[in-house]
Parts: sequence; structure tokens; C-alpha cells
Amino acid sequence: MDHFIQTYFANLESKDKNIQYEAYQNILAAAEKEVDWAYEVWDQLIEDLHHQDHHKRSRAAQFLSYLAVSDPDKRILKNFPELWKVTKDEKFVIARHSLQSIWRVGLAGTEQREMVLHHLVERFNNCLPEKNHTLIRFDIIQGLRHLYDAINAEEIKQIAIDLVSKEENEKYQKKYKAVWKDA
Repeated sequence: MDHFIQTYFANLESKDKNIQYEAYQNILAAAEKEVDWAYEVWDQLIEDLHHQDHHKRSRAAQFLSYLAVSDPDKRILKNFPELWKVTKDEKFVIARHSLQSIWRVGLAGTEQREMVLHHLVERFNNCLPEKNHTLIRFDIIQGLRHLYDAINAEEIKQIAIDLVSKEENEKYQKKYKAVWKDA
């Protein structure tokens, strides 16, 4: 791991929120592509998924989602249940940030993509009893769009269209359809 990445991770602990946010943004930017330092932080990120500090849980979930493309050992397959649990965090903002990034795990390969798709479809179909289920559904549809845009797999588009058609409320169905308008 180079000095810059080490500094960014250290800066996540800064008392200055601006320094923390800049470090967070820089780590995400670096992890968009394959990196060679994923396993240097992997175990700590897994631990942080259970941390009492909700900011650490959120960052850990997002970082792991991004680092899935840098996981040749496919650890994410084993660790995914812990990551997925954060998408249902008691603090909705944490759950939402995690859900909004989890589609990135699908970029890591076919097994990972199938696992993510399965979980997203299941969540869409079963989230009605949850508070803010319309936002959850929107984030799922948006995540599917991001995944589709990244890998251009018609299967993903079809899954999304099928899910949107299950929405009974016209207002929300229209909102979800708008995500796929130009696909």
C-alpha cells in the first residue's frame, strides 16, 4: 500500500470532518479500479462492519463493495452476509449508503454478480414491511442500472424491468421506470 492510501485510511480517524470526508472520497476513487492493497485492509473492514460507530460500519460496507473487484481469492463470497447485514442497519442512512454501493460487488465476477442480483431481487420483493421501502426499492433499481451500465448485461435490465412492473403504486412505478428510461 502506498503512502497516500495509508494516509487516507489514517485520516478517516481525524477529528476534522473535512479531512475525514476527503480521505473517504480518495479511498473510494482509488478502489474504483483494481488495487493491490485490498487484503491489507480487508480484515479490518470486516471487523468494522460490526463496529458501534455507525460511520465506520457505513465506510466499511462501501469500501468492501468497491474492493470486491480487487478480490482474486473471492473472499467477498464468504463475507457477503456480513456486508449485506449493513444494508439493514438500524440507522437508515447507514443502511441506505451500504445498499447504494453494494451493486459494485457484482463487478467482481459472475458468481459475485449472481449473488448480488439474488439478494437485490429478494430484498425488492420482500421490503414492503420495512420503513422507507420506496427508497429501498429505488436504490435497488438504481443499483441495477449502475451495474447494467458498467457491464451491459441484458439480464440485469430484464430483472429491473420485471421488478418495476411489480410496483403497484403508479407514482413509484413511474419513478422507477425513469431510472431505465434511456436504457
